[in-house]
Amino acid sequence: MLYQVNASIVLYHNKIEQLKKTIESFLATTLNVKLYLVDNSSNDDLKVLKNLDERIEYIFNNSNLGYGSAHNIAMRKSIDDEVPFHLVLNPDIYFSTGILEELFEYMQTHQDVGNTMPQVKYPNGTIQYLAKLLPTPKDLVLRRFIPFKAWKDNRNRKYELRESGYNKIMNIPNLSGCFMFLRTSILEKVGLFDENIFMYLEDTDLNRRIHKNYKTIFYPKVEIVHEYAKESYVNKKLLLSHIKSAIYYFNKWGWFFDKERKNFNEKIMEFLKQS
Repeated sequence: MLYQVNASIVLYHNKIEQLKKTIESFLATTLNVKLYLVDNSSNDDLKVLKNLDERIEYIFNNSNLGYGSAHNIAMRKSIDDEVPFHLVLNPDIYFSTGILEELFEYMQTHQDVGNTMPQVKYPNGTIQYLAKLLPTPKDLVLRRFIPFKAWKDNRNRKYELRESGYNKIMNIPNLSGCFMFLRTSILEKVGLFDENIFMYLEDTDLNRRIHKNYKTIFYPKVEIVHEYAKESYVNKKLLLSHIKSAIYYFNKWGWFFDKERKNFNEKIMEFLKQS
C-alpha cells in the first residue's frame, strides 16, 4: 500500500485511555495512513495499543531516547518508504474527522510549504498561543522564572504573536512540536530533529531550519485540542532538560547576536502590521 500520511507518537508510560483518543483521531480518516508508536518506556506495557488497528506499528526502544530521537526513527521510515507527509503528534492531542484531509489538501496545493500547524486549543475552547517568534534568551528566562509584571506580559504577547488574532494563515518561524504536518522531501534536505536535544526546543530548531528556505504555516482554518500541561514547571528533572536544551540551542544559533533570528522576526512583525 502506498501511504499518503504517516504519523508518529512517542510514548513514555502514558495513560492508555488518553492515548486511545489520540490514536483514534488520527486513524479516523479516508486517507491511506500508518501510525508508528515509538515507545521510550522502561517496559513494553503499552504494546497492547498495537492491537487497536492493523495500521499501527509498535517500536519498543527499551530506553528513553528523548522526544526528537524517537520521532526520527519513524520519520526515517517515512522517508525510506517515500511517504509524502509525516505527522509528528503529541500523545495528548485529539481532533475531528476531516482535519487530516484538509491539511493534506493544503499541503498538496502548496508545494513550498514544509510544515503546517493548525489552530490549537485547550479542552475548554481557549486558544493556545503556539505560533511564536524565534526566542531570545530573555524571552525564555522571563517566561519561566520571572513573576508576573506588566512589562513581562507585554513582551510575552509580542513573542506569542497574540496581536495577530490567531485568525489568519501566517508563515511563522517557530511552531509547536505538538502537531507538525511535515513534507518528507523537505526533511530529506534540512534534516530531522537534532538528536543533541533530548527534549524542548527541538521543534523550534527543526521549524527554523525548514523556515530558511520554505514556508512553515500556521493554518487556523482547522483546529485540534491539546490537553497541555507545562510539566517542566513542576518537574525539576524536566526543568533541567529544558535549561540544557536552551543552552544547546543558543550555542548553536547565537545568544544575543543572531542576525537570522532578527530577520525572521522582523518579517513576521512587518507582515502583521500590513495585514
